[in-house]
Amino acid sequence: MIKDLISWSGDIGLRPWMVEVFVIVFVTLLLGLVSRVVLKRLYERLERTRTAWDHSLVEALARPLQVFIWLVGLSFAVGAAGRNSDSALLDAVGPLREVGVIAILAWFLMRFIRRGEHIILSQPSRKGKTVDYTAVDAIAKLLRLTVAITAVLVALQTLGFSIAGVLTFGGVGGIAVGFAARDLLANFFGGLMVYMDRPFSVGDWIRSPDRDIEGTVEEIGWRITRIRTFDSRPLYVPNSTFATIALENPSRMQSRRIFETVGIRYDDADRIKDIVAGVKSMLASHDRIDHNQTLIVNFNAFAASSLDFFIYCFTTTSAWVEYHEIKQDVLLKTLDIIEAHGAQCAFPTSTVHLFREPAPPTEAGSGEGGGG
Repeated sequence: MIKDLISWSGDIGLRPWMVEVFVIVFVTLLLGLVSRVVLKRLYERLERTRTAWDHSLVEALARPLQVFIWLVGLSFAVGAAGRNSDSALLDAVGPLREVGVIAILAWFLMRFIRRGEHIILSQPSRKGKTVDYTAVDAIAKLLRLTVAITAVLVALQTLGFSIAGVLTFGGVGGIAVGFAARDLLANFFGGLMVYMDRPFSVGDWIRSPDRDIEGTVEEIGWRITRIRTFDSRPLYVPNSTFATIALENPSRMQSRRIFETVGIRYDDADRIKDIVAGVKSMLASHDRIDHNQTLIVNFNAFAASSLDFFIYCFTTTSAWVEYHEIKQDVLLKTLDIIEAHGAQCAFPTSTVHLFREPAPPTEAGSGEGGGG
């Protein structure tokens, strides 16, 4: 059949290599359509299985496979056309095809790694353990970096470059690059230390007393970390900064502290002992106060306008909003206890003593009498 086609093409003035190119392109198009249909049906069937890894593998393979089919098909078509000419393009087809295959394979692996990362992070927690987003993100980035470096080295080897020479050149040139990109390398190793030491994770609320840094961590990159401040502004912090500053992570608090001072009028001095005892009893029976930690209610100061006692305790939650609800309940109950004992909270007052001078003594009037 092929001979007949070649013969017929010769009759109408087509050269044999043109027919060969046409057949290769047609077969490539056909393979592309067949592979697309097959992968679509396979994906729909695997999507109904319990595991998400199988259809994610097919999804990651779909686009790279289409590009692979067209790359191989077009390279053979160009080779068929080049064999009938003296063009130097034929010598470059083979290496370019091999480099393209390496790039497509690396593309497929990176797509699969990204989908695997999404699968792991979307899994529900098991036995009370949540997925560590920071660890998964770090491992995924290392895998993608490994795939990229390996693909580049294999491609260079395919093109005829010596990997040993490239690595030697990289070692010598690394000194100059290190001086030129000190900040970039400092941020890279700073990000590596964040991944290893894990002072915070994505989603944590962090703040620094040394710098004006406070907010929720959204992303930990190799160079910068993105933090969303409480007024919804993005804050981009170079990773090298975290190696030189003190950092607080309130998200890892086990509980929150209530530390308040309450003042009573001096007129209610005889009630202060009962009020303190009542507040302490209230806290001891409060179901949202952590009774395994320090709980203190004591009269402790003769203030300028009040007799002060303080409340020192910890809540059973570290959630910011819930903590304030508990604190409000404690303060309102404290106010009820004060009023129940017939006392009042003090406020700054001043007593002014007015001195009234005594009236000057009046002298007995003496009149000059005149005799008539």
